[in-house]
Amino acid sequence: MNMLARALLGATVLGMAALPLHAETLTIATVNNGDMIRMQGLMDDFKAKNPGIDVQWVTLEENELRQRVTTDIATKGGQFDVLTIGTYEVPIWGKQGWLVPLNDLPAEYDVDDLLPAIRGGLTVDGKLYAAPFYGESSMVMYRTDLMEKADLKMPDAPTWAFIKEAAAKMTDKAGEVYGICLRGKAGWGENMAFLTAMSNSFGAKWFDMKWRPQFDQKPWKETLAFYLDLMNNYGPPGASNNGFNENLALFQQGKCGMWIDATVAASFVTNAKDSKVADKVGFALAPDNGLGKRGNWLWAWSLAIPAGTKKADDAKKFINWATNKDYLALVASKEGWANVPPGTRTSLYKNAEYAKVPFAKMTIDSINTADPTNPAVDEVPYVGVQFVAIPEFQGVATAVGQQFSAALAGSTSAENALAAAQQLAEREMKKAGYIK
Repeated sequence: MNMLARALLGATVLGMAALPLHAETLTIATVNNGDMIRMQGLMDDFKAKNPGIDVQWVTLEENELRQRVTTDIATKGGQFDVLTIGTYEVPIWGKQGWLVPLNDLPAEYDVDDLLPAIRGGLTVDGKLYAAPFYGESSMVMYRTDLMEKADLKMPDAPTWAFIKEAAAKMTDKAGEVYGICLRGKAGWGENMAFLTAMSNSFGAKWFDMKWRPQFDQKPWKETLAFYLDLMNNYGPPGASNNGFNENLALFQQGKCGMWIDATVAASFVTNAKDSKVADKVGFALAPDNGLGKRGNWLWAWSLAIPAGTKKADDAKKFINWATNKDYLALVASKEGWANVPPGTRTSLYKNAEYAKVPFAKMTIDSINTADPTNPAVDEVPYVGVQFVAIPEFQGVATAVGQQFSAALAGSTSAENALAAAQQLAEREMKKAGYIK
C-alpha cells in the first residue's frame, strides 16, 4: 500500500466485511441527507429506463460514509460500484487513479452546463472524475418572525457582530428557542467544515506558507472564542452532538433563530410538510468580519465510480440518470422546483420557474463568492475553503474536530483544545514530511 493510502486510512475504521453482490446489481454508498433519500424514492424511473440494472443502497451517516468509502477504495475492497464523495476526495483520488473518468458521458448529459466552480473541483488534468448530485455553499437561514420581534433587520451580507447581537435578542431558553444553531459534532466534514470556513473570515488559516500549523496564533483563538461564546450563551443544549441533520431537525421544529449551514438545507426548512416554520424563513450570505472573506464554504456531493468495479458501464448509466437535466425535471414534477438538487447546473439558474424559488439567488451568490484557490485572508500554500486539499487533512482535521467538540461540551478549555490541535497537527505534518 502506498503512502497516500496509508494517510487516508489514518482516519478510517478497518476490517469491515464486504457486502454480497449480484452480477446485475449496483451497490451504491450514499449519505443519509434528504436529497439522497428523495432519490431512492424515484428509482422506478431509473428502472424503467434501465430494466437490466438493480440497485442496492448502503445509506450512512456522513462520518461513517467517509470512513467506509475511504477504507474501501484505499484497500481496493470492492464493496461499492458507485460512491457518494465530495470535493475534497475527488481530486486526490482521481490523481491517484482510484476513480473511473467520466469523460464519455452521453452528449445530451451536457457537461458544459455544469457550474464552473463545481465542475472545476471535480476535474483533474482535464478529466471529470465525478458528477455532482448537488452543489452547495453555506449561508444564514433565519426566522423572519423572530428577527422582527427582536426589532432587527437581517442584512443581505451580515457581520459576525450582527449575528451575535441577533442571537442574543432571539434567545428564549425558557421557551426552548435558541438564537443560533451551529455544528458541534466532531468530524472533518462536520464541525471542522463550519469552523474552518468561519476561521477564514477571522483571518485564520490552517498552515502558513511553510506548512506550519497555525492554531497557536491569535486568529484561531479569536475564532474558537467567538464560536464558544455564541454556542454557550445562545445555542441549544447538547450542541456538541449536533451535525447537519440534527440542526436541520431543530430548525424545522422552530427551536433555532438562526442556522448557518449548507445552502442545500433551504428546500427542507421551507417545506411545509416537514418544517413548522416553513413560511417564516429568510436567507443571507454567511457572515464576515470586514477582512475580505466570508465564512462560507464550497462543496458538492458527487457520484463517482471506484476503479476496482467490474460494472463501470452500468454505474455510468446510473450516474447519468441521477445527475442529468431530466432528473431535475423529474424531481420538479413530483416535488416542485424548490426541491430539485441545487447548485450543479447553469441552466437551472436560468430557469424562470426556478428563479421564483426564494432561496435560489442567495444559493448561487453564495457558491460564486467562495474562492477555493484563495480561501484565507493571507496567502496559503493550499486550496480548499472548508478543507485543505492534502491527503493528511482527513485524519488531522478529524482529531482537531474532536478537541473543539470537547471544548464545546465543556470537557476541556479553548486554550487546551487549541494547544492539542497545534501539537497533533505539527506531529502529523512532520511525519508526512511537510515540515522538519
